[in-house]
Amino acid sequence: MKRDSNIYIFLYATGLVLVVAVLLAMASTSLRPRQQENVKMEKRLDILKSIGQGEEEYKGDDKQQWVAELFQKYVRSEEVVNLQGVDLGEIDAFGLDFKAELAKGEEGRFPVFIATLDNGEKKYILPLAGQGLWGPIWGYIALNDDLNTVYGVSFAHKSETPGLGAEIVTQPFRAQFAGKQIFSNGVLSSLQVVKGGGTERNAHAVDAISGGTMTSKGVEAMLLNSLQAYKAFIARQKEGK
Repeated sequence: MKRDSNIYIFLYATGLVLVVAVLLAMASTSLRPRQQENVKMEKRLDILKSIGQGEEEYKGDDKQQWVAELFQKYVRSEEVVNLQGVDLGEIDAFGLDFKAELAKGEEGRFPVFIATLDNGEKKYILPLAGQGLWGPIWGYIALNDDLNTVYGVSFAHKSETPGLGAEIVTQPFRAQFAGKQIFSNGVLSSLQVVKGGGTERNAHAVDAISGGTMTSKGVEAMLLNSLQAYKAFIARQKEGK
């Protein structure tokens, strides 16, 4: 077959495409386990950051191992509850996609992570999922043993604007939440994220991000919608104390 014929060129191009496709598929398959482990590591870090752990820059050789050991040290137990706050038993809380479970409503399964600090204090860590200006936002909120007072939060995003909405991940913004309360006169009011809200006199609000109004509103909505899923769980826990 002549190399300059149309048939030869077509067959050669087709063969080349197939070879490249096979190589890409092999590369994707070989990289998938590492990618999955990285996703797990980031999730563990997000949970840990809500209790003030894992914030420092890691300079060692095995970050995944470091994060896994930190997680094992502080997150002593976990459980999964339904919308009525009932423990659903032996379900892998870490493996659940909270955003997907939240969308199920009555059929949702909601993870609870219980951490113990170095001083023995217990913290309840609840996942958050919502929508920012440009894409998904998510995070975790750690509550004190009273299940009302915020100990800490962590936030993450996919595509918020640097210097504006993306500031939700920064320590100055997140630090405002410590000491705030999600209940007002016994009602789950969550927290407002509003301009001028970050005062000590207001136990239910933090200051919004300057220039990031829509992302701030997204955080506020995310907190309320996510915490609503745990309203019955919190009530049951308080009744049992």
